[in-house]
Amino acid sequence: MQAVVLAGGEGSRLRPLTRNRPKALLPVANRPIIEYVIEALTEAGVRDITVVVGYRKEQVIHCLADLPVPVNVAVQERQLGVANALKTAEEHVSGKFLLLPGDNIITAAALRPFCGDGLGLLTTTDSRATDYGVVDVQDGFVRKITEKPDVTELSTVSTGVFSLDPSVFGYYETGLELPGMINKMVSDGAKIRAHRITGGWSDAVFAWDLLTLNRSLLKNTVSLSAGSISRHATVEGRVSIGHGTEILPGTVITGPAVIGSNCTIGPNACISPGTAIGSCVTIGPLSHISRSILMDDVSVGSHSSIRESVIGEGCTLADHTAVVCGEFQTHVRGRCTSGMFGTIMGDRVGTAPFTVLRNAVVGNNVAFETGGRTISGVIPDQTVVM
Repeated sequence: MQAVVLAGGEGSRLRPLTRNRPKALLPVANRPIIEYVIEALTEAGVRDITVVVGYRKEQVIHCLADLPVPVNVAVQERQLGVANALKTAEEHVSGKFLLLPGDNIITAAALRPFCGDGLGLLTTTDSRATDYGVVDVQDGFVRKITEKPDVTELSTVSTGVFSLDPSVFGYYETGLELPGMINKMVSDGAKIRAHRITGGWSDAVFAWDLLTLNRSLLKNTVSLSAGSISRHATVEGRVSIGHGTEILPGTVITGPAVIGSNCTIGPNACISPGTAIGSCVTIGPLSHISRSILMDDVSVGSHSSIRESVIGEGCTLADHTAVVCGEFQTHVRGRCTSGMFGTIMGDRVGTAPFTVLRNAVVGNNVAFETGGRTISGVIPDQTVVM
């Protein structure tokens, strides 16, 4: 069995987090999303894997090189959509294959029953059906796929996971996306079975969805104490602590949580459940991190409170930085969508002491030069907040 994994897209709806990395490399529970996809394939018995790369391709190739299984790489030189990305992998396909997004979480359990059947599509139900390809199913087979309709009465959506054969490449034409190719195959008599699943697949459409995904994956945390833990610190529940990390006196960590390598936590800090902290992170004295994702090289000053947030690489949050949850609303394709979170922060952001962030989306390389302010809404990349 072969597989083609599409990891060439940016994930524009997850900006500012995807300005400097593709969506497939966003860390969830301290692992890039694509690692979960490759792991699920290998656990399902698939060994012949091709990954299509494009946006920030060097980063993806570097990540793939560190995996324990070999993969083929196909380069999509220009980002011309999913159909074009699939066409890029044609030379690596010799028979039936699985097609998967590299930026969605899928489990081996969801894939296994799908591997031995004919042409097929994994479907699920979602309340936000207009964010996906909506699938019209008749008698268990795909009748039509409508990509991101403005309005729909259907709730069955495509997971983007297909079982296909090389005949699909004959339907490729410039300007026609994958749902159009599938619809043409169906019109020509192809029987594509709709396999409905109720679990084992998840996607982060917007940046704040990463927090839900993170909490879900952290439930599988295996306890590991590879660092140095003070005898005056408290570690409870399933907590993974990487090599070279120091947990200083008075610190309390409650799992599930993961902490990367070479971090310094505390003294007297608090890490609450649902938190993933990357490598080379410093959490200052008397600071509290809860239900959040902190990427590599983040520094959080003393007496700070960070919750329900995604903090990008290399951010420096000064002493007494506080994050307050609230409802954020934005318009996508003319439709209002909302999320509850503290802050979504791009890379290399610096806050001033006593900064308060309330449901703020902060771009990359933003500098807050004056403290004592409450910041909400969207702050564009490269902004200096006086």
